Amino acid sequence: MVSSNWGDIYKELGATPVINATGSLTILGGSVPHPEVREAMERADGAYISLLDLEEKAGAAIAQMLDVPAAYITSGAGSALTLATAAFMAGDDDDKIEQLPDTRGMKNEILIQTRHRYWYDRCLELAGAKLVAFGSADRTTPDDLENAIGPNTAAVHYYAVEQSPDPQALSLEKTIEIAHSHDVPVMVDAAGQIYPLELFGRFVRQGADFQCIAAKYLGSSQSTGLALGSEETIRKLAKQSFVGYEGRRIRGIGRPHKVDRQEMVGVVAAVRRWVNLNHEDRLATAEEQSRAIIAPLKGIPGVSAEMITNIIGHQPFGVELHIDPAVTGMTAEDVVERLKAGDPPVWTRVRDGENFIIMHVFGLSEGQDTYVGQRIASLFGK
Repeated sequence: MVSSNWGDIYKELGATPVINATGSLTILGGSVPHPEVREAMERADGAYISLLDLEEKAGAAIAQMLDVPAAYITSGAGSALTLATAAFMAGDDDDKIEQLPDTRGMKNEILIQTRHRYWYDRCLELAGAKLVAFGSADRTTPDDLENAIGPNTAAVHYYAVEQSPDPQALSLEKTIEIAHSHDVPVMVDAAGQIYPLELFGRFVRQGADFQCIAAKYLGSSQSTGLALGSEETIRKLAKQSFVGYEGRRIRGIGRPHKVDRQEMVGVVAAVRRWVNLNHEDRLATAEEQSRAIIAPLKGIPGVSAEMITNIIGHQPFGVELHIDPAVTGMTAEDVVERLKAGDPPVWTRVRDGENFIIMHVFGLSEGQDTYVGQRIASLFGK
């Protein structure tokens, strides 16, 4: 459940710790590094090292584990998107690297399907790029991409969500085929696409020039991510990084995107753990936690709690909670707010465009799953 000293370090600061029933949410801290990762990070404390050397060696180790040409550790998946965008625009030209985010004199348009516009495409613009949408809100055709490619096209961006593929979007296979026929690189946001294991890095193996991963989903710290790609792309991306800024004395846009040596070692440990993990046990635990949330909610009039059966990606199983206001006198939004207002606060959410609550067990520690279900049930007098 919740121990007496739970969250004390935050309470001492006057801040309020919360129970995270939402999942791997950035605003709540994103992840809890796995013990193996924490141990590796603690071992890294004992010595300093050239980060030029460490980035190269750590990236090589990760690339070998994932069977991709090259890898680079970044300060999150969003950072990888920004650095890759800069790399596709400025390339190897140090003058252009230092000119960014001013993109005069270089290709600066990143093409993105209208159906793929999403909250995090902002990360592409931070390097100075201009997003150019192609296709309609209803569907995207091959001709839409063919017609969108022009003299200022620096890359085509693709948003990959394998657990809910969009049949009306242009496929990644077709995107790569068309873009590469025009010598245009393809970049993929695959931040949470890490399971099944053949999915981890698949987009690069499929022919994309770059893809990002959020390492927080692997049990690393929230502030870490991975850029995977061709050797050429990762070499150019490295020149944009904070390591390139300091080690090469070339002032790229990536100076604020710092990753410490402990985190780099932690990412390697997290990837190694993930590719060797017994995922059947991991999935069984997540399913059991989800059932523990559902159990106290059975039989409550106007409340329907259903198991989410998806196991693809980074957050398997979970609970979809529907509230009938006509029966309960509360909306789903009311439930979210009342849970937040409790002691301790329990965070859930209703996503944009939906009228039900989605809960994931990613951020729940032992016993908190049952506690969350009981807290929700108590709102309805059970």
